[in-house]
Amino acid sequence: MAHRPKRTFRQRQAQSSDSDDAEDPSAESGAPREPSAPGPQEEGPPSGGARAEVAELSRPARGPRGRGRVWASSRRAPGVAPRADSSGGQESRTADLSTDEEDGAHHSSGSNDDHSSSSDSFSSLEEKESSSIVRIPDAAFIQAARRKRELARAQDDYISLDVKYNSTTPNTKRNSDEDPESEPDDYEKRIPFTPKPQTLRQRMTEETTSRNEETSEDSQEDENQDIWEQQQMRKAVKITEGRDIDLSHSSKSQTVKKFDASISFPPVNLEVIKKQLNNRLTLLQDTHRSHQREYEKYMQDVKSSKSTIENLENSSSQAANYKFYKSMKIYVENIIDCLNEKMINIQEIESSMHALLLKQAMTLMKRRQDELKHESAYLQQLSRKAETSTNGSLAIDEKSQCILEDIESRRIQRRQARALSGNYNHQEGTSSDDELSSAEMTNFQKSQGDILQDHKKVFEDVHDDFCNIQNILLKFQQWREKFPDSYYDAFIGLCIPKLLNPLIRVQLLDWNPLKLDSIGLKQMPWFTCIEEFMDNSVEDAKRDTSFDKKILSSVINKTVIPRLTDFVECIWDPLSTSQTTSLINHCRVILEEHSTYENEVNKSQQDLLKSIASRMKKAIEDDVFIPLYPKSAVENETSPHSKFQERQFWSALKLFRNILLWNGILSDNTLQELGLGKLLNRYLIIALLNAIPGPDVVKKCNQIVVCLPEKWFENCATRTSIPQLENFIQLLLQSAHKLSGDEFRNEVKEIILILVKIKALHQAESLTEEYHLDHLKSLIKEV
Repeated sequence: MAHRPKRTFRQRQAQSSDSDDAEDPSAESGAPREPSAPGPQEEGPPSGGARAEVAELSRPARGPRGRGRVWASSRRAPGVAPRADSSGGQESRTADLSTDEEDGAHHSSGSNDDHSSSSDSFSSLEEKESSSIVRIPDAAFIQAARRKRELARAQDDYISLDVKYNSTTPNTKRNSDEDPESEPDDYEKRIPFTPKPQTLRQRMTEETTSRNEETSEDSQEDENQDIWEQQQMRKAVKITEGRDIDLSHSSKSQTVKKFDASISFPPVNLEVIKKQLNNRLTLLQDTHRSHQREYEKYMQDVKSSKSTIENLENSSSQAANYKFYKSMKIYVENIIDCLNEKMINIQEIESSMHALLLKQAMTLMKRRQDELKHESAYLQQLSRKAETSTNGSLAIDEKSQCILEDIESRRIQRRQARALSGNYNHQEGTSSDDELSSAEMTNFQKSQGDILQDHKKVFEDVHDDFCNIQNILLKFQQWREKFPDSYYDAFIGLCIPKLLNPLIRVQLLDWNPLKLDSIGLKQMPWFTCIEEFMDNSVEDAKRDTSFDKKILSSVINKTVIPRLTDFVECIWDPLSTSQTTSLINHCRVILEEHSTYENEVNKSQQDLLKSIASRMKKAIEDDVFIPLYPKSAVENETSPHSKFQERQFWSALKLFRNILLWNGILSDNTLQELGLGKLLNRYLIIALLNAIPGPDVVKKCNQIVVCLPEKWFENCATRTSIPQLENFIQLLLQSAHKLSGDEFRNEVKEIILILVKIKALHQAESLTEEYHLDHLKSLIKEV
């Protein structure tokens, strides 16, 4: 490998010039660096010694390291005076693509311009730069700039980076033309080993060129798009115009366009033209006649279809069926929408009425329990006072005193009312004590009146066909009579109870089954309407299991029984004989006369019976209280203790009677458990055992036996009574032994008769033999 020769003086001088320029203050203050023109590369690879020149020209002048881009932002603002340097006021400027030209102009030895003309050229270039116009020199301009550099190199033997060239002479150009040795030797050529770095101006030029190319491509595409659209529009215009012009003219124009002088046409005369026109006219007439025949055919088909539709609508039974079914569908949809809308109001009114009745019932129940508590406490205080034999008045608080006075005042009013009615056999304690004060009764009636007024407004804006049960059933009756098959196939008998439920609930809003004067179910309008609808049903052997026969029982089970259950659970007072009697009458109508088929489990009825038994059990536990006092306190029948004990006994006996009134509705086991097991054996018998033996005890025992259902003793083949009455039988035997004297002989006979009634025949026979009552043996044998 050949050793590289030493550098010549020209190379070292250029290097020193570069270093001097790097240290020059003008470089730091923004003096421009002159990039080489890209011309040599564009012209192709140079040959021979020109390669060194190309390398020298292509190498850009560099400023201080690390500050290569400072010049890009050092453009002088307009109106600022040029900055002079130490060599004579050189103007600062920025380099562009014409730097090579400027450099060549200042280094040309043949130039006759002086320093002032150079400054003017620099000012003009700077103004061009400020206008942001980039000029790309052509090949001729670049070749001239290269030639100037060669002349300058021949004169000064180096290219100065300074803008001042004092050594230039007018003979430079002439000498450079005559100096053939100005080209560098081969060993002086610089070999590039890395890609030549580009200046900012070159990169800006490349970016501008690429943008211009992209813009030109986009514009070309837009232009092509516009051309294509214009072509399509011309085609459309030609097609539209071709439809409007005459066929002969169109044929003629096409002939003219396709005319070729080399083609010969047959001779044309009027006869040929006339013949062609006649043929064309004949063809058009035939087409018109065919279209006319088709039109007449279509019109005839339209008339025929219309007449067929009219005939079907007027005479077809299917059309009548369709009209009826459609009307029924619309009617059912409307009535369902109406009832759904009114259901909220119905529920609100029902809740208001139920809350009002519940409030009244709870008030009476709480008052009875409070009065019983205060009266019992008062008598206990009297008993303690009597035991201690202390003198002085009994201290009673004001509340208890007011309650006792209120109790006594109501009792006096009831006695007066019984005296006026002639009822002298009434026992103290059998009254319900459900009287309300005048103020309370007024408020209750006012509230109830407001609720009933709202109840009347529920369906005031509804037509009778949608709120009258008779009209609704009439609609379905027409369906059943006209189209019975579709009626029964649609199971309308199952849908009617649910459809009538809101309307029946509205009629039951003012119905209170706990009042004796309340209207019976059979007298209600909805009840009679449903019975008539059921009676008018089609008699058919296939319809034996028709659901129409179950409409009334279904309505009762789904609408009436739930309302009765609410009354039983919340409002009914088992101690009230009037309420119990009225409730039993309604329940008998519901459960006996309109019960469902055998083997069919009715959950609503079972719930009602369970509610009745549960409510009576609760009454026994909460309301029955018979105190036990010493005999010394109850010997005097006028004493407060004796009166209170008597009232409580007769109150418990009244509940015993009310419980056994459910005979036939509740099961015998339920009644025996409640009446005999929980009430008779636990309360009544204990009170009778502690009572003073006498006619009064026999009277009470006789009242107990009167309440017992007779069917309980119909099948006593063993001459013994039911097991639950064993304690009661022992009570009767003890009472008979205590009344064995001659003065109580009639009472003993009464006890034997009581034993005969309850089928305790063995005990009756033993008493007859013991007390020698032979005339009663015949009575026992008859039983």
